[in-house]
Amino acid sequence: MTEKFVVTPWEVSGDIDYDKLVKEFGVTSIDESLLNKINKVTGEIHFMLRRGIFFAHRDLDFILKEYDKGNKFYLYTGRGPSENLHLGHLLPMVFTKYLQEKFKVKCYIQLTDDEKFLFKQGLTLEQANKMAYENALDIIALGFDPKLTKIIVDTDYAKTLYRHAIRVAKHITFSTVKAVFGFENNNNIGQIFYTSVQAVPAFLESVFQGKNVPCLIPYGIDQDPHFRIARDVLPKLGYLKPAAIENKLLPGLLEGGKMSASIPNSAIFTTDSPKEVERKIKNAFSGGKDTLEEHRKHGGNPDIDIAFQYLKFFFEPDDAKLKKIYNDYKSGKLLSGELKQICIDKINKFLAEHQKKREQAKSKLHEFILKD
Repeated sequence: MTEKFVVTPWEVSGDIDYDKLVKEFGVTSIDESLLNKINKVTGEIHFMLRRGIFFAHRDLDFILKEYDKGNKFYLYTGRGPSENLHLGHLLPMVFTKYLQEKFKVKCYIQLTDDEKFLFKQGLTLEQANKMAYENALDIIALGFDPKLTKIIVDTDYAKTLYRHAIRVAKHITFSTVKAVFGFENNNNIGQIFYTSVQAVPAFLESVFQGKNVPCLIPYGIDQDPHFRIARDVLPKLGYLKPAAIENKLLPGLLEGGKMSASIPNSAIFTTDSPKEVERKIKNAFSGGKDTLEEHRKHGGNPDIDIAFQYLKFFFEPDDAKLKKIYNDYKSGKLLSGELKQICIDKINKFLAEHQKKREQAKSKLHEFILKD
C-alpha cells in the first residue's frame, strides 16, 4: 500500500506521486514537443527542464507562441518569507533568473509577509516583514537584473495591491476557497482573503501598460491551488489567464517530504556554514547498503539517495558527469560517503559565493524594492 502524501501550499509530506498530482491538479506534463519549442527560442534546454525537475505547465505553449509573434511576456514568482531561505526555496528562483536572462523580460517577485503573518501562529507582522527583507537579499544574490526585476513586499506595497486584490476578491466565494484549500470555520478571515492578494502580480504589468501582457509564473507544484483560482477569476476582470511552469519539490534531507524551514535538520539554509552543510549531508538519507561489502557487491540506489537527488536537482548541471556518478553508485564502485562528499563540496562552493553576494546585496536592496 502506497503511503498517503499531502501537497498543499502550507504542508507537504510523504512520498509524492507527481503523475497523480498532474491528474489531480489538472496541469499538463511538459513533453518532448514543448521542450523542442523552448529550444527553438532559447537555443538550449536548461538542465532542470531536461531532467523533468520543471515537469508541468499551464499554457506555456501560449506564452511561446506569443513570444514568437513578438509579444513579450513577463515573469512573476515569489514566496512566503521565512527566517532563513533554504535550497528548496532557491530552486524556482534560480530557474526564473535563467528565464529572465534567456527571454530578456521583466520579473516581479512577491514576498508575502502578510500571508506568513496570517498563517503562522506566534509570528508578529513586524517579524514577518523583517524576514521578507532578509529573504530579498538571497534573491538579489542570485543575479537578477535590477533594471528588469522588482520585489514586492506585500505590506509595503499594500496601497496598490489592495486596490486590485478587492477586484479579484469580489469574484471568489467562500465555498470556492473552502473547496480548494480545505478551509474550515476556524480559519481567520485574512487567510480566506489572502489568495486575492497573491493573484495581483499576475496582471499587474497589464495594469501598468494599459493592455494585456502575458504572464508566466514559475513555482513549486504545491502553490498550484492559488493560481487555479487566479486563472478562473482574471478573465472576468478582462485579463489573460496567467501561464505557469511548475517544479518538483527538492526532497528534505530526511526520508519523505520536501525541505522544510520548520525542520532545521531537513534543510540546507543559505546561511549554513561549511561544517553545518557537512554534518547535515553526512546524516542525510542514503541509498547505500548497510555494509561496505554489500555495497560493493550490490551497489546503491541513487534514485532514493538524497545526496544524488541534490546533484540532480541543483548542483551538477553536466548530464554526462551526473550519469557517471549515477552508474558508479549503482554498480557499487562509488561509496555512499564518497557520493556525499561530492555533494558537500558542490554545495559549499555554491554557498561560499552566494553568501558573499548576499552581503553585497545589502547595498543594492533599494534598487529592487517596489513601494507605493
